[in-house]
Amino acid sequence: MDFEMRQKEVLKYLVIPSFEKTGLVRHGFSTRIGGVSDKPYDYLNLGLKKADNLENVLENYRIMCDAIDIDLYSLVLSDQVHGDEIYEAGVVDRGKGIWKASDIFRKDALITKQKKVALVTFYADCVPLFFLDVETPAIALAHAGWRGTVKKIGQKTVAWMMKNYGSDPGNILVGIGPCIKKCCYEVDEPVASEFKKAFAYFEELMVDKGEGHFMLDLVMANSRQLEEIGIKPQNMTISHYCTCCSNDIFFSYRADGGKTGSMAAFIELV
Repeated sequence: MDFEMRQKEVLKYLVIPSFEKTGLVRHGFSTRIGGVSDKPYDYLNLGLKKADNLENVLENYRIMCDAIDIDLYSLVLSDQVHGDEIYEAGVVDRGKGIWKASDIFRKDALITKQKKVALVTFYADCVPLFFLDVETPAIALAHAGWRGTVKKIGQKTVAWMMKNYGSDPGNILVGIGPCIKKCCYEVDEPVASEFKKAFAYFEELMVDKGEGHFMLDLVMANSRQLEEIGIKPQNMTISHYCTCCSNDIFFSYRADGGKTGSMAAFIELV
């Protein structure tokens, strides 16, 4: 299964068909296409911490939220630090990080089982992880760069849902969104050594290019750790897009030389 590209006027975004079929959520993953920001944030930059014009970014949010039918004022934004901390969002958090000051700090995963609370996390090569427990119901987003992947933030998100919501991992649908793939993600020995310590199957995750350089598979590292905690492979939807290869469609920190915009993942229970 793959993500599906949608278009509304000039805007392009992705959805997860298995999530959509449940009727439980509104959701989407943005591209760089269809916004109003100028270079180097062209065009649909959703990163509020970038040196982009604020009015342009807010207009980009309006465009994206209109397309996926999410109320602008229900958004709850994460404050990502490439860690593994999780925050349970509620109605009282609506608007934090965009329309009002936020006290949500250093959180790379957001979870809720409350309706009309729209979770938002940010990406420009890192791995977007979507979660939908169809029985509770409950939702989550997690931001998994290489540090978060090593810390197993995806697995920890599922464990949090199991402990606090009584979720059965067999009932959880997962989406692994567009990110930098093994074809483009070259890392050095210090990063590779972290994966060797964290994953017994590290040899399956990387190809040795010689001279201390490796091509790393973040998608496999995340999907395998989710399988280990009980997510069924048939319940995972994995995007085929590499953000670096498809830099015309997605922001890519690596392809854009570090100066780029941010895509965002959105999800809310309805």
